Amino acid sequence: MKIKTAMILAAGRGERMRPLTDQVPKPLLKVGGESLIEHHIRALAAAGIRDLVINHAYRGEQIEHFLGNGEKYGVEIRYSAEGHGKALETGGGIFNALPLLGNSPFLVVTADIWTDYDFSRLQFKQADAHLVLVENPEHNPQGDFVLQDGRVLSEGGTRLTYSGIGVYREELFAGCKPGAFPLAPLLRQAISQGSVSGEYYQGRWVDVGTPERLRQLDRMLSIN
Repeated sequence: MKIKTAMILAAGRGERMRPLTDQVPKPLLKVGGESLIEHHIRALAAAGIRDLVINHAYRGEQIEHFLGNGEKYGVEIRYSAEGHGKALETGGGIFNALPLLGNSPFLVVTADIWTDYDFSRLQFKQADAHLVLVENPEHNPQGDFVLQDGRVLSEGGTRLTYSGIGVYREELFAGCKPGAFPLAPLLRQAISQGSVSGEYYQGRWVDVGTPERLRQLDRMLSIN
């Protein structure tokens, strides 16, 4: 199934990135000469995904001012503003944006990762969610989920890390109420019902969660 709509999660405060995020929201931090969020937008556009939704909270007006309506990237951007208070977390942020995302399955990618993953390769199957999993980084050695024959499990084998890239159906959020809540419990419930598929990506992927990781990534991209 061809994915036509994507959401970029950009509402986090970026506490671990301070002091870099004291004045600038984390998605606008630059590596390799462009901001983290621009990297995703260009990759999504290259994959033919041009209907984008971006949520924001902390200094969100900077994100809107910088990206505009997306015309300069060849995409259409709509914004799901969560206010200047506490962000709605991943689950609550996606649920809040559902009216903008439509009825078809939609891709979600977190703004604070960097990857060379080709979004056009996503093959969404008949499931409530499809997760892209990667090798466990140093800061998450225990991993998150198990991948077995294209299905995501909670236990039963070698664990991998959720990359922050996934495809979801709105049905995953049935029964949810407005407010802040995490995504993980919804995923684990769907996993227990056998309705989460997955894939293992072995290409380049970085969780840009600290200033040091940001510097390392910038050095890597500068060399390449």
